[in-house]
Amino acid sequence: MTDDVLVVHGGTPLSGQIRVRGAKNLVSKAMVAALLGDEPSRLFDVPRIRDVEVVRGLLELHGVKVTDGAEDGELVFDPANVESASTDEINVHAGSSRIPILFCGPLLHRLGHAFIPDLGGCHIGPRPIDFHIQALRQFGAVVDKTPEGMHLTAPTGLHGTKFELPYPSVGATEQVLLTAVLAEGVTELRNAAVEPEIIDLICILQKMGAIIKVHTDRVIEVQGVARLSGYTHRPIPDRIEAASWAAAALATRGRVEVLGAEQADMMTFLNVFRSVGGAYEVTDTRPPRVGSPGQEGGIRFWHPGGELRAVALETDVHPGFMTDWQQPLVVALTQARGLSIVHETVYEQRLGYTEALNKMGATIQVYRDCLGGTPCRFGRRNFKHSAVIAGPAKLHAADLVIPDLRAGFSHLIAALAAEGTSRVYGVDLINRGYEDFEAKLSALGAHVERP
Repeated sequence: MTDDVLVVHGGTPLSGQIRVRGAKNLVSKAMVAALLGDEPSRLFDVPRIRDVEVVRGLLELHGVKVTDGAEDGELVFDPANVESASTDEINVHAGSSRIPILFCGPLLHRLGHAFIPDLGGCHIGPRPIDFHIQALRQFGAVVDKTPEGMHLTAPTGLHGTKFELPYPSVGATEQVLLTAVLAEGVTELRNAAVEPEIIDLICILQKMGAIIKVHTDRVIEVQGVARLSGYTHRPIPDRIEAASWAAAALATRGRVEVLGAEQADMMTFLNVFRSVGGAYEVTDTRPPRVGSPGQEGGIRFWHPGGELRAVALETDVHPGFMTDWQQPLVVALTQARGLSIVHETVYEQRLGYTEALNKMGATIQVYRDCLGGTPCRFGRRNFKHSAVIAGPAKLHAADLVIPDLRAGFSHLIAALAAEGTSRVYGVDLINRGYEDFEAKLSALGAHVERP
């Protein structure tokens, strides 16, 4: 484990400029969508993260030719020779990503069969695939469970269906979209997720020739088509990474400009950031002109001095406060005066990371009750899904072990804000979703090193 540790000398405010690329939660799905086309697709601004490597490997296993384009961060996908992959080869990726389940619809369309290995991902709750399997069965898929995973076939093809999600799951919505676009007939999905990454995926599918209507009240209608072409697309920027660096600026009393960050998809976060006492400035992109090279826009985040203020917030599906934003922000809330309340309503086991913060001097108590004022589906189910954070707390260095991606970045922020030298173990897990994070830390003046 000594090769997977970062030594963090805390207490220095982060200051400088970094850039975010395409959203992790969109890019991997866009790569899967390339399977649906009968022509090459081109995707720009792809971050160099572990999840992208996993999906690239899975695509190549299935005969998709993936090449680097001329532009940095550009990938080209040629799906002309899609083929079956062996169970053993697919299982090499089992446990490293939950993306394989989204291959089902496209592979059923292209090959007539698909295989899902045991799925991995972050340990923040069961995240069952029941919604996915139920939806695929309604499209006409036959699912056979085996010890190594699930084998799917479509003896009579896939057909449009009406489906209502019991909860607006992002993954299940993506599954339905990637399956419905080539299914015969019309598909109606109710209680769908409408996150910006979902809308961007719909834009990609529409470029390929899909007919998709987004109605009010979380209803999406897809009219199946006979074929899809390729796409050329530049994805929306990663709003999770942008917010993570914003929280790091606040927790360390620093100033960080995040190039590429966009205001529209971060409005809910920006409101809370300002309510806590943080300051930000949106800078627009300036196109090149004669005598001027132009400038990429973004958002500049900083701690304006003085005390931060406690807040009460609930995570929720879009347009609510994103669950992936709460972990980094809670580190900053340990520095706010008063009692902050966080009610997690998306994942039932997402507050386990607070134990490490308490070890560092924070005062955080977790509860089974719904403390946000709105009862949620986890209430009275014995899940500790609400937290009360008392501050301001003086954080001190500690040895930390990263449990999952977002908690890992939160632990890193805490180590940066704490006095003394911390050792953060399992730090390579952060590479799943944060591109070149060590280089970005150095660019912001952080004192970090590999032992």
